[in-house]
This record gives sequence, C-alpha cells and structure tokens, in this order.
Amino acid sequence: MGVFSSKLAIDMSSPKAEMVKDLIKSDTVVIFSKSYCPYCNLAKEVFDSIKQKFTAIELDKRDDCEEIQAILGEITGAKTVPRVFVKGQCLGGGSDVKALYEKGELQKHFA
Repeated sequence: MGVFSSKLAIDMSSPKAEMVKDLIKSDTVVIFSKSYCPYCNLAKEVFDSIKQKFTAIELDKRDDCEEIQAILGEITGAKTVPRVFVKGQCLGGGSDVKALYEKGELQKHFA
C-alpha cells in the first residue's frame, strides 16, 4: 500500500505563481489571510495599530486558495496563513509580526 501525498507539484513559472509574486510586490505590506483566522486578524490589528496600510488577500474568498497557499509554501517554506510580506520580504505569520512589533523591530521597516 503506497503512501498518498496530497502535495501539489508547483510550477513556479506558471501564470498563477507569477500572479502571487506580483501580489507580493503590489504594496508595501501584503498579507495573505483568511477572514476567519485569528492569527490573520492579529497581524492586521498590528498594522492598524501602527497606522500602516496593507493589502489583505483573503484566500478563503478565492477559488484558487489551495494553489496560492502551495505557491506561498514554495516561496516562504510554510503554507500557513497569514503570510505577511513587507517590501517583498516574508516576515512570517501573525505571532511573528506581533513579536517584531513588541520588540520595536517592525516599525523600523517603515522608518
């Protein structure tokens, strides 16, 4: 009995992968999120608290959610949301952003 892997083969030069890369570059702060996710909301609240605008891509409202998460997994090493990008660099997830904020590190990205 073989082990079934649900991992999608990801073509990082596909139009969908290019779209994700373009989204990452589309704003200073880009958050790949799910509207019901508490960690996603935590990340958004941190940026709201420092008055930093962001673009949120709510994956649960999209038909290509799994494909985008797989592409984010290739780019960042994790498929979980949120995936928070600042100036094209992945800072991690909600608790990562909160920790950077509490240390005063997050604000330095916008100085």
